[in-house]
Amino acid sequence: MLILSRWKVVVVVLAVVLGLLFAAPNVLPQNVRDDLPGFLPKKTLNLGLDLQGGSYLLMGVDTEALRKERLTNTIEDARTLLREEKIAFTDLVAVNGEASVRITDPEQVSSAARILRNGLGVPLAGSIGGKDVAIQTQGDQRIRITFVAEALDAEASRAVEQSIEIIRRRIDELGTREPSITRQGTDRIVVQAPGESDPDRLREIIGQTAKLTFQMVDETADLAAAQTGRVPPGEVMLPSTDNYSPAYVVKRRALVTGEMLTGAQATFDPQTGRPVVSFRFNSQGARRFGDATSQNIGKRFAIILDGKVISAPVIQSAITGGSGQISGNFTTESANNLAILLRAGALPAPLKVEEQRTVGAELGADAIQAGSVSAIVGLAAVIVFMILIYGLLFGGVSVVGLLVNGLLIIAVMSVTQATLTLPGIVGLILTLAVAVDANVLIYERMRDEIRAGRPVATAMDSGFSRAMGTIMDANITTILAALIMFQFGSGPVKGFAWTLSVGVVTTVFSAVLVTQVLLAWWFRATRPKTLPIA
Repeated sequence: MLILSRWKVVVVVLAVVLGLLFAAPNVLPQNVRDDLPGFLPKKTLNLGLDLQGGSYLLMGVDTEALRKERLTNTIEDARTLLREEKIAFTDLVAVNGEASVRITDPEQVSSAARILRNGLGVPLAGSIGGKDVAIQTQGDQRIRITFVAEALDAEASRAVEQSIEIIRRRIDELGTREPSITRQGTDRIVVQAPGESDPDRLREIIGQTAKLTFQMVDETADLAAAQTGRVPPGEVMLPSTDNYSPAYVVKRRALVTGEMLTGAQATFDPQTGRPVVSFRFNSQGARRFGDATSQNIGKRFAIILDGKVISAPVIQSAITGGSGQISGNFTTESANNLAILLRAGALPAPLKVEEQRTVGAELGADAIQAGSVSAIVGLAAVIVFMILIYGLLFGGVSVVGLLVNGLLIIAVMSVTQATLTLPGIVGLILTLAVAVDANVLIYERMRDEIRAGRPVATAMDSGFSRAMGTIMDANITTILAALIMFQFGSGPVKGFAWTLSVGVVTTVFSAVLVTQVLLAWWFRATRPKTLPIA
């Protein structure tokens, strides 16, 4: 105690200075923060949805649509494989979530089954040589194509996880800080976007599947006949939003898909000045796009977004540079929204909004005010208690440590941009309430040492050294509980756990190191014969 290491003094002073720097922006107005030099911190506490208001969405992933799409793609793959091998077939249809096809020549049934087994499906995880598609031959020269149930469930689960990541990227593009995106149940996602003032735009950006494909237009098809249901095999009629045709008949097989995009940006057409979306392909997409355009000069290809043709230009020349642009009836905002969606990627399955709530900022202001009052009352009660029990000197030193503790908590949460929620305020109040426990343990140990006849210096040294084990035990168990809550809890529980974890670390620092430095300075300056708390 009498030999105070210089590093302890340096650490305490440095922590207080940095705490002041990182916490100061929270009390400065916005115009002052904007004028601060670049090397000074400008981040403030990031308030959660319940404090600053925002949007809450509960969305369900349409896994049934995912399975229907998988079935459609499998049927088209089977059609392509059989045609490439020149195997005649009829009645290739989907029935009750599975597909079947009738082979015309009985002698080719075995060959067709072998070709479909080799060409359809992907390897099944956890199974050696197994696939997620089963091929069975039946009577009347028919081949049945079914999906393994475990594979469909695994694919649906992956779709939910992938949707969460894509939603996060889309919200980040909007500039919303610290969104909370969590999985609920097997196929639902909860989205909380603090500070998002336009929930309708958020819903539009999140909920749009944004599946982009490039498919050839069949200009020889009879559109009137297609509208009555007579669509040629291997083709599909899609509605259009380009104001040139109400619909187009296009090939089912996509030439290029949005997964091959590496970038998208809202720009303006230099010739017309209208908003367009410029895009770039990866190497595979650039090669396929170049081949498709070079082989179909003079023909139309459709740019399809979520099952609607947004543009169907005529290919004037081969496009081999790996980039292009999408034109349509865009406004500046709609072009920017489409670029955001394309950059973030397409959702693997459609999302259905099951619940939407908008939390007003007024509720957050009331919560902040109530939390501030609670914190002030609790802090005042702790100050009065410590001064009454341990006197103005030792009680005052504990109060200084408590103030440093609060300062460091705010500074750490500001610099890490951790979201402060209403449960987080509860965690902050709880931290301040129990922060003086360490000082109580230290002071009571000093009292015991004085009663045992120890000198003042020895009693102060023993107070810190012998109480340290108990302090660490108590705080380690607390932080372990907080880590468990953070790992397995939902958004509000995580906010409480994070604030509590930060508070435990700063509490040990301030209650032990800050208090030790202050009391050591007092002891060196006064050389007391007795302790005021004896």
